[in-house]
Amino acid sequence: MNTKILLLFIACSVLTGCRTTQSGFVPVGNGGRLYYEERGQGEPLILLHGHSLDRRMWDEQFKVFSKDFRTIRMDFRGYGQSSPQSEAEQFTHVDDVLVLMDSLHISQAHVVGLSMGAFVAGDMLAMYPQRLLTCVLVSGGIRNSPGPSEPMDSAERARRDQEIAALKARGIDQYKREWIEQLMASGGSRKERMRKPLEHMIGDWTAWQPLHKEVRLFYGKEAWQMLRQRGKTDVPTLIIRGENELKGKKGEPGELRWLSKGRYVVLPDCGHMLNMEQPGLFHHTVRDFILAVTADR
Repeated sequence: MNTKILLLFIACSVLTGCRTTQSGFVPVGNGGRLYYEERGQGEPLILLHGHSLDRRMWDEQFKVFSKDFRTIRMDFRGYGQSSPQSEAEQFTHVDDVLVLMDSLHISQAHVVGLSMGAFVAGDMLAMYPQRLLTCVLVSGGIRNSPGPSEPMDSAERARRDQEIAALKARGIDQYKREWIEQLMASGGSRKERMRKPLEHMIGDWTAWQPLHKEVRLFYGKEAWQMLRQRGKTDVPTLIIRGENELKGKKGEPGELRWLSKGRYVVLPDCGHMLNMEQPGLFHHTVRDFILAVTADR
């Protein structure tokens, strides 16, 4: 590259700051790799996507949060541009996130996860709280499911074989159409703004997961056990739900019992994919929470 052009590129990168996006791959187990993108400067903030989706579900947040934070979004293994999953290789998504953090020289981060991403963030909250500055669990939390120490038995494998056969008979395209409508169903008055992005992401999704017997990707019950054994976890944690998805259910999330610095917020006029439905309200809620915690340190 011409020296003048190189210097101009460096100067533009410095001047534009948060408007410059970097991307790359990080190696993980058995020759796999994770794709990530980062933008902005400041304390690290990591965005974790939901099942059947990829890093693009955070398009609006990636731009907004990068004004205040070094914002990183990634594709989990089996999604987006990251490596495929395998029925034979045991790994967990949260341990992949730690590999990403270590590779990017991040000792602690603000972590925001939605749905499946919240399962992963919940695992980190329970198993690796020392790696968190704050934790935001959106439309999900710690799973109540078997962890890696309890592999699939013959009965569960047989059930999965039946489910996979039924799905193949129905057709994966029909399954995707029904799944999109399920994600849309709890939405509020602005839900149609997310239809096209969901269709694009789910259309690109390989649907490997419902067609195979996945290994235990979440610590689940093991994470709950660790959380209870600790007594109280002092990581500042915000739990967010969409009003429409609750369908009138009352009571607070169970995680709050074990969090000394936990908060619970219900956002109006939105459902499961609330970050895509009500991005302005979501940005305000998450940003204010993190900045308030930062100011108190």
